[in-house]
Amino acid sequence: MPRLPQLAAAVAATAVAVGVLATAPASGDEPVVSQPRVVAHFDFAAGETPENIAVEPDGSADLTFAFARQVAHVTRHGDIRSRVTLPAVANPNTPVVHNAIVLGIARAHDGTLYVTYATGTAETGVWRIAPGGEPRQIAKLPADGLPNGLALDEHRGVLYAADSVRGTVWRVPVTGGRPTAWATATALAPVPSGTGFGANGIKVHGGAVWVSNTDRGTLLRIAVRRDGSAGPVETRATGLGGVDDFAFTSHHDDTVLATLNSANQVVVVCPDGTHSVVLTQQDGLSNPTSVAVRERTVHVPSASYFAAEPDPNLLLARLNRG
Repeated sequence: MPRLPQLAAAVAATAVAVGVLATAPASGDEPVVSQPRVVAHFDFAAGETPENIAVEPDGSADLTFAFARQVAHVTRHGDIRSRVTLPAVANPNTPVVHNAIVLGIARAHDGTLYVTYATGTAETGVWRIAPGGEPRQIAKLPADGLPNGLALDEHRGVLYAADSVRGTVWRVPVTGGRPTAWATATALAPVPSGTGFGANGIKVHGGAVWVSNTDRGTLLRIAVRRDGSAGPVETRATGLGGVDDFAFTSHHDDTVLATLNSANQVVVVCPDGTHSVVLTQQDGLSNPTSVAVRERTVHVPSASYFAAEPDPNLLLARLNRG
C-alpha cells in the first residue's frame, strides 16, 4: 500500500482496533512466530519501499521497491546484490498513487520473475524478467486500474493479478497475451469512502485463488473450477483492518500470516477466521506490506509508508508451527 496523505486518516483507527489482540500461542507456551530480527534497512528517500517479496530456494529474496521501480535481490544477510529497473514512464497517472510503481511479484521454478507495474499508461500490466535479462511487458492491463498483488499457478500456466481499484482479479497466460477479467465482485472492490485499495494480496492455494481486501479488512477464497473459471467469492476472515499481503504457513491447511499495514502488525489467521497478533512494531515492523514463508523462516518487508521517521526494512523470524 503506497504512502498517501489521504490514507492516513482512513487507516489511523485501525491500529487502535487491532492493537488489543494478544499474541497467539502455538503448542504450550511456544509462540507461533519467534526470534524476529531486522536483517536489512533500505533508503526511503530513494524509493526503496519494499512492496512485495518472492523467496529464492537459498533463502535470499527478490523484493519490489515500489517507488524506485525496481526489483532488488537481497541476500539472507541483507545485502543487495543486484537490481532491475522498470522503464521510466512520461507523465504517469496511476489511480490513487499518481506515480509509476512496481508492486506484486511471483517467481517461477526456473527463476523467471513476473511483476505488476502500474503507471496509468499503456505500460500498466504484467512484466517478465528472465534470469539475467531485462524486464519485458507480456500483458497490458487497463491504465485506469491498479494491478497490485500477483500470483503464479505454474500447473495451469497462468498468473493472477489483483486490481485494487477495479475490484478485479485478472488472469494472464504466462506466455503473455490478452488478459481475462477472471473474477469481479463487490467483495473485491474498495469501499467508496475508503482508501481506494480493494483487492490487494493474492495467492494460489488448495485449488483456489485467495485475495485480501484492504478497505474491507477481509480474506477471500475463490475456487478454481475444473474448466479454469472462477467460483463464487467466499469470505474466510473479517476484521483484518488495513490488511495488505499474506502467505500460508504450509501447504496442508488454510492458516495464514497476514500483514496489517497501518497497525504495524503481522497476524496469524486460523482456518476458522479468528486471528491474533504475532509480530508488532516493537519487533521492527514499520508498515509491513507483505509476507513470505519458506520452510521455517518468515520474511516480512516493511515499506514505512506512514512512519514519522521512515525505516523501510526486511525482517526475518522463525515459524514454530504451521
